[in-house]
Amino acid sequence: MSDHYIRKEDAPLLPPPSSVAGPVHWIRENLFSGWFNSIMTLLAIYVLVVTVPGLVEYLFINAVWDSVDGKACRPAAGGGPNPADWSGACWSFAKAKFGFFMYGFYPDALRWRVDLTGVIGAVGLVLLLIETIPHKRWTAVFMLFVYPVIAYILLSGGMFNLEYVETNRWGGILVTLVVAITGIVVSLPLGILLALGRRSKMPAMRFASVLFIEIWRGVPLITVLFMASVMLPLFLPEGVHFDKLLRCLIGVALFSTAYMAEVVRGGLQAIVRGQYEGAQALGLSYWKTMGLIILPQALKLVIPGIVNTFIGLFKDTTLVLIVGILDLLGTVQTGLTDAKWFSPNTATSAYIFTAAIFWAFCFAMSRYSIYMENKLHTGHKR
Repeated sequence: MSDHYIRKEDAPLLPPPSSVAGPVHWIRENLFSGWFNSIMTLLAIYVLVVTVPGLVEYLFINAVWDSVDGKACRPAAGGGPNPADWSGACWSFAKAKFGFFMYGFYPDALRWRVDLTGVIGAVGLVLLLIETIPHKRWTAVFMLFVYPVIAYILLSGGMFNLEYVETNRWGGILVTLVVAITGIVVSLPLGILLALGRRSKMPAMRFASVLFIEIWRGVPLITVLFMASVMLPLFLPEGVHFDKLLRCLIGVALFSTAYMAEVVRGGLQAIVRGQYEGAQALGLSYWKTMGLIILPQALKLVIPGIVNTFIGLFKDTTLVLIVGILDLLGTVQTGLTDAKWFSPNTATSAYIFTAAIFWAFCFAMSRYSIYMENKLHTGHKR
């Protein structure tokens, strides 16, 4: 064969045609793949065109960022009662009350203790969640057993010459995080034990687990909080008192435990019988079978359900306001009673600020859940 017909160099790499790759292909496949999707896409574009400019104008362009009171957020002189005559969002209110929203009535001079607690917790959480950082076991031991003691000493005081701060002076995001983190940390291990108990072959253990789960799932959380705050002290011996925040923490933790148990039980039921039989063939005990084979697979399957329970618990912390504990939403509502900041936009701005904080925390948990799902994905379709 003549050398004239032999290619001696690689052909140049050409980009794929736009019909099978690129933004044009993505738009065609995802936004205009059919008449129904095309109509919904055009409708969504119309809604965005109508709403986004007004939101941007209200939230940023006409917003009041710096003021000492609510006068700048009220209708301008000569203006009418129409919303068009008002200013934009009153962000100066959130700026002025930011410390109160974060700490509640916690003494200003002692807020460094709250900040230090948050920094230690954030560093420990980062060390625990980032895969490349070693010594995960010791970090987990520190966060589960040592950090709660440090947090209690710093926040409450009364030891090591730290001034005692009663929990009724706590508030804002401090209370929200304390309630949410306590519920999350307690509910997962207790929920796993209850799920195993509900599937136990021992009738007494199974009955006790089912009774606990059904009772706590059958009542609203607000009822649990009322019982913990108002009714529980009536059943205590004379002279015995429990802190109100502690009673709410116990109620929230047990309530979320019941829901977590059902989520974990769903994962346990998804594990095929062959996994149990394989563990028995290897001579593994019950707890080794659960800890090494069954639970890792079951918990991986229900990561979305677990995180969904955590997100719901985080948002449900606002219910502690009903029993007189000021969480983030409670401090916002208390701040709105300040007559100096009265304006048509103050309340709306405050609630948008609160919603943004809750959304940020919930979105972070959701994204980490997706990351863990992708990391542990084994390639099987679910």
